[in-house]
Amino acid sequence: MFTWLFRNRQTGRITIAQAPNVPLAVFGGAWLLRALLHPSGPLGTVLLVVQIGALVIWAGDEIVRGVNPWRRILGATVLAVMVLGWITRL
Repeated sequence: MFTWLFRNRQTGRITIAQAPNVPLAVFGGAWLLRALLHPSGPLGTVLLVVQIGALVIWAGDEIVRGVNPWRRILGATVLAVMVLGWITRL
């Protein structure tokens, strides 16, 4: 089970975490700016949209192109938590 879940289908190596890709780095940068600056108004809105958009893109990319089932499950879980968060705010 462990091997099936974590084995990289491209390299054959065990892959649990990877270096951040561009969408995850953008998410982290927007999150950091919001945490440090506490912007309000248009800048706060833009940073929030960038943050959410980057995380949705990252999660979708992991679901579609994740290197193993673990990465796909991780992407699906992040996306599901985000959707549930939006639903509960309605």
